Amino acid sequence: MEELDGLSVRSLLRLHAQVHETLRDRGVLRSANAPTADLAEFLFCEAFGWELAGKSEKSFDAVGPDDRRYQIKGRRLHRRNLSRQLSAIRDFKGFDVLAGVLFDEDYGVQRAALIPSAEVEARSTWVAHTNSWRFLLRESLWELDGVVDVTEPLRAALEGAPSGPVSTRE
Repeated sequence: MEELDGLSVRSLLRLHAQVHETLRDRGVLRSANAPTADLAEFLFCEAFGWELAGKSEKSFDAVGPDDRRYQIKGRRLHRRNLSRQLSAIRDFKGFDVLAGVLFDEDYGVQRAALIPSAEVEARSTWVAHTNSWRFLLRESLWELDGVVDVTEPLRAALEGAPSGPVSTRE
């Protein structure tokens, strides 16, 4: 698809969101999840120079230059679902900081924060049938001591993301 090669990452994500919603309207798709998780990981690593962990790591997604371990979570808010519930958390001891981002319907960065794992654990709810913890990225979290608002660095990373093909990181 040569006509897409010159588009920015942001433009491609807008197009993806529009196509995805049209397919949902037509009953072809049932969820609105992808590519939220991968985009969140990409943006945090780009913005802060973190190194992505291998896919086999279960309790953290990236490591910072200071050796802090980050669990990265993202949620796309859209007209059909405004829930701020992040994907399941299985272990609080495996990461130091949760890096969370809320995307708007077109994959723009709405809000992003770095939250100490102790704060995440204190505000999570155990869900027995999934054997995991549920955590919501509520607006009130940005007011807590130790939470860092990183909305602007993630917006900058999204706007500065490369256009055209790039080599993959492994």
